[in-house]
Amino acid sequence: MSQSRARRMQEQSWMYDRLIRFGGPDFYWPMTQEVLNASGMTGWGDVMSVRAGVRRMADLTREMRRIGDKRRALATQAAQHGHRETAAENYFVAAACYTLAQGPIHEDGNAENLALSACKNDAYAQYIRHADHHIEAVEVPFVMPGKGGKKIRTILPAYLHFPPGVDVAALRREAKQNKQNKHNKPLPAMVYLGGMDNFKELLVTRPRDPFLDRGMVVLAIDGPGQNEALISRGIRVTESNFIDAGRAAMDYLISRPEIDAGRIGIAGISMGSFWLTQIVAHDHRYKAAAGYYICHENGMDTIFNRAIPMFKDRYMWMSGYTDEAKFDRFAKKLTLAGLGARIRCAYLSVAGEDDDLSPIQCTYDLHDAIQAPNTLVVYRGERHGITDNADVRADIADWMRDRLNGKLLKTKRIFKSCRTGLEVA
Repeated sequence: MSQSRARRMQEQSWMYDRLIRFGGPDFYWPMTQEVLNASGMTGWGDVMSVRAGVRRMADLTREMRRIGDKRRALATQAAQHGHRETAAENYFVAAACYTLAQGPIHEDGNAENLALSACKNDAYAQYIRHADHHIEAVEVPFVMPGKGGKKIRTILPAYLHFPPGVDVAALRREAKQNKQNKHNKPLPAMVYLGGMDNFKELLVTRPRDPFLDRGMVVLAIDGPGQNEALISRGIRVTESNFIDAGRAAMDYLISRPEIDAGRIGIAGISMGSFWLTQIVAHDHRYKAAAGYYICHENGMDTIFNRAIPMFKDRYMWMSGYTDEAKFDRFAKKLTLAGLGARIRCAYLSVAGEDDDLSPIQCTYDLHDAIQAPNTLVVYRGERHGITDNADVRADIADWMRDRLNGKLLKTKRIFKSCRTGLEVA
């Protein structure tokens, strides 16, 4: 574990060991559930092993790394025997576990974090070699301010996923030659943002992904302050530089001849719902935006000062603050005030009625300010992480495909029950 930055994190650390002992490792966000969401039931046995093995906060990294090492060894063995599908499955789960092992570490230059990052990158590179769809490790050009007004040219690391069965080489060749036909034409695409603790390796899921299944190309990216962008490139998150990251991602996608520049959307989970709102309010090239497990509160008082302090501690690291008073002043700048009226694309939020990290009234207020067609789906009685995760992602993928295909949208609010998945009053 790294040295805590937030005062409450230091003072209350004893509580977390007790919470874990009685409630398991998912006490502050569904960490092991993310492995299942990303990998499918193939990860069930390992998830149960982690849940049994984690008895205190300090165990999280060790147990997740143990599963990552196990899965990577199984993948290597399968690859040696020519078992491509088994190798892909295990390399993917290994990368997911290494990513989650990094989660509790909030420290620059931490040797263990750097080692885990290297393991994760290697496992994912091997997964790309064995995957059943075309994936490219790409570098999105990004410019950030340096000392003395100088501009620093760097990159945001990302993975570009194409739907299964797409002949990318043929698509690229014919697009460049302007020889499109109804069977081989540029594809719709979307930028995908994680949150504070959900990164690009976990966004596109196995064995089937709802966005790829619906014919969309997905650019899964680590933005400012997120995982590799911070660890490898030193890119901190500021109050507004996700706007630049969103522009950079859009510029990259429209530079690809395989992508239909008129059909590009953006999706974001948790804090990603905040960042994507900033992005589409300033970049009107996006056709649709969908955020879920929302963070819409201006100033982020609930998530930083009332929720478990792991979130504040992490965002302090992401933004480069060690002085909590200075960070508190910075956090007040994290606001969506005035941005709703600037949004021109179709906009979706999927939220829990009793969200414990962002009051639902903040989301109502945001949608009231949006004049473009928008949909707000609220799950009755649900908190930040909505229980029926698989159906939520599938519904978002359906909504996104409809928007990118030009289907008209009427503004509405929908209330649902997770028990039935159906609309309720």
